Amino acid sequence: MNNILVTKEVTKHFGNYTALDKVSLEIPKNCIYGLLGPNGAGKTTLIRIINQITYPDQGEVMFDGKPLRPEHISMIGYLPEERGLYKSMKVGEQALYLARLKGLDKVEAKKRLKYWFDRLDIGDWWNKKIQELSKGMAQKIQFIVTVLHAPKLLIFDEPFSGFDPINANLIKDEILKLKDQGTSIIFSTHRMESVEELCEHIALLHRSEKILDGKLSDIKKAYKKNRFQVGMYSENGEIDLDEIKTKFKLSFVAHDLVEKQLNFTVQLPTSDSRGLLSYLSEKGNIHHFQEKIPSANEIFIQTVQSKSAHE
Repeated sequence: MNNILVTKEVTKHFGNYTALDKVSLEIPKNCIYGLLGPNGAGKTTLIRIINQITYPDQGEVMFDGKPLRPEHISMIGYLPEERGLYKSMKVGEQALYLARLKGLDKVEAKKRLKYWFDRLDIGDWWNKKIQELSKGMAQKIQFIVTVLHAPKLLIFDEPFSGFDPINANLIKDEILKLKDQGTSIIFSTHRMESVEELCEHIALLHRSEKILDGKLSDIKKAYKKNRFQVGMYSENGEIDLDEIKTKFKLSFVAHDLVEKQLNFTVQLPTSDSRGLLSYLSEKGNIHHFQEKIPSANEIFIQTVQSKSAHE
């Protein structure tokens, strides 16, 4: 079985409001899967269904090849966007309590907590109260209790919220290590730069429907527009830009007077760039030539706007 989680036409209504409309996903094992979408798209509802906090009105959810059942909760770790730590409890006391709820006995829980507290360099926080911690510090505790029981599937909803860049990078590295160790991860965020860094597969929800899914690399190839970024040395201003414009559609033209470079983007009718490269080589010295691949953020905006325009 190659998928850790499969949803088959999952539908959920709240009164007259449709939160999910026949959403079908296949989330591969041992990958980081980006669950994306604007606010109100249905992401949180789907996550709540996976965690059995609520249930679909129609459709089916399969976990590791079997219909999702209450016993699977122990195999799932969920870090929600809205954190839920008891502010007046001591850090160690609360972490131990939550670990016990995950099914760990006291001895094993303490052993694993010590490992993670040392790993994240927070061993001296054990007797602090949650209310004494910053948002980012509390977030580290929440992360630990989410991964502590070594679940098969981890669900992170905006996991970097509240972190400074150093600690965000620390948690990102831990997420990648968990993936390398065989954990499957659903990653929900609005930070497209994190999607670029972490996700191999993505699904994009919009107004309760899935409008895009697949391997991120394949999606990027599908969204290419045959645009090429070109940089040429222009030390003596010998490059005839007007002549180039008569043959190719140019945009984003910029002169770098300090570096004595001419930079521009070329739009081609096809992906065959050999003719362009050959032509430009005769006009001057090329220092940069690269196809412009759309970012996850550009794909997100384009797909959502296109879908909205046709509704």
